[in-house]
Amino acid sequence: MSKPPSPASSGNQLNDKVKRYLQAGTRDNTRKSYRSAIKHYEITWGGLLPATPEMICNYLSDKTDSLNPATLQLHLAALSSWHESQGFINPTRHPLVKKILKGIMAIHGQQTRQASPMQIEQLQTICAHLDAQIQKAEERKTLLPLYRNKALMLVGFWRAFRSDELARITVENISEKDDGLEIYLPGSKTDRSYGGQTYFLPRLKQLCPVTALKNWADISMLAEGPLFCGIDRWGNIREKALYPNNINVIIKKIVQDAGLDNSDQYSSHSLRRGFASWANSNDWDLVSLMQYVGWKEHRSALRYINKDKAIQNKINQALK
Repeated sequence: MSKPPSPASSGNQLNDKVKRYLQAGTRDNTRKSYRSAIKHYEITWGGLLPATPEMICNYLSDKTDSLNPATLQLHLAALSSWHESQGFINPTRHPLVKKILKGIMAIHGQQTRQASPMQIEQLQTICAHLDAQIQKAEERKTLLPLYRNKALMLVGFWRAFRSDELARITVENISEKDDGLEIYLPGSKTDRSYGGQTYFLPRLKQLCPVTALKNWADISMLAEGPLFCGIDRWGNIREKALYPNNINVIIKKIVQDAGLDNSDQYSSHSLRRGFASWANSNDWDLVSLMQYVGWKEHRSALRYINKDKAIQNKINQALK
């Protein structure tokens, strides 16, 4: 029996297994965004790596006209990650870099643009449009995206899922209950420990997400793997899940095809904000809403709901 390598013989190199676990600790979307940011710094701008604090400051100041502050912060995080992963001194932590970023935010800072909330009436219009298209469709390749898109919209709305959560749903992690379905997600944006969480999807009399999901499962005949997959023009269902960004593109297209205005202002966050607004207008208390959606802080919830309504409710409660 061969002995495991000793610490001395294995040196300071990370083995392949360790590298795989380290890679799994960073989400695919984050890796993709970071790679794009490093490419922008090196190729588009012509920066050198490893960088100095002065190089980083010059890069940030040069790009204030073409990149918004939020994007600059993302690029800074990517550069920070690159230096630390490569074992170099991190120039982004230098006081000079922090000070120039603060100045950029003071001069160029802007209010974060939020996606337009999907109102229940708009969701009804979209589903009515999809149902009409389903009735007209004669071929399976035409029906597939219609059934998928209806399930995507209704599951996304009634569970207030983000695009990455919709992309992570798998067929084998869905179980049927008497009054709905349970969806297990191994991890999400707010689940940093990767412990996973189970979400209940209710069965409803109208705009039912359970019925829409079952109809999609029946026509797609998916037995395992991602629930929401890409579909090519010949009606072939891809094995990989839709990318979160692709889900947002699909939602914009669904909104546009249904004849609603300003389709470019809609995304999966529109479903999340729309559900929160609907729940708030139906007098859900803030704690129940936070538990259902998965918010940990009150300020996160207040970003999505009708603030005037929330404030009014708090005042009314205080006056009782």
